[in-house]
Amino acid sequence: MDFTISEKEKRILLEQARETITAELEKRKPKYSNEAGEDSSLNKPCGAFVSLHMGNGGLRGCIGRMTASLPLVETVRAMAKEAAFGDPRFPPLRAEELPHCNIEISALSPMSPCPDSRQVKVGVHGLYLNRSGRSGVLLPQVPVEQGWNRDEYLDYICVKAGLPAGSYNAPDAELLTFTAIVFGED
Repeated sequence: MDFTISEKEKRILLEQARETITAELEKRKPKYSNEAGEDSSLNKPCGAFVSLHMGNGGLRGCIGRMTASLPLVETVRAMAKEAAFGDPRFPPLRAEELPHCNIEISALSPMSPCPDSRQVKVGVHGLYLNRSGRSGVLLPQVPVEQGWNRDEYLDYICVKAGLPAGSYNAPDAELLTFTAIVFGED
């Protein structure tokens, strides 16, 4: 990634993600602190995912944008709201769930073509696969959490895209990699 995120900036992003969700639950406007300076990484356009995990570690929502024209802080706010209330895999988050919910943010580097799948490093590279009008994305932490090796990771990105395993090798497949700065509340 061409920039870093300081510990202070990580704290600000996590606080603002939680405030966005809390304000929506309380049906009020969010109250954001403006602690970041103009040169902050928070003001640079950046793709990001926000994941919500319940206390037992189970996923409760995850939504993101691979790229963004908005500053990172605005992308995180929007994705926090979507992860809590717009992930079609889950019902909208309820107020009583929020205290048991941990927020994780993944700030994404730009994507790069991956001409050789043997270059994919588990735990380092996220994957984006596009083929025949279908696409799928997996963040770098997913194969580590699932205990997958590289081949399992590559096959699962195909499944995620609704394609047969091994589709990443097809001549018309576009396999891209990216890295992420991943941090959370726990």
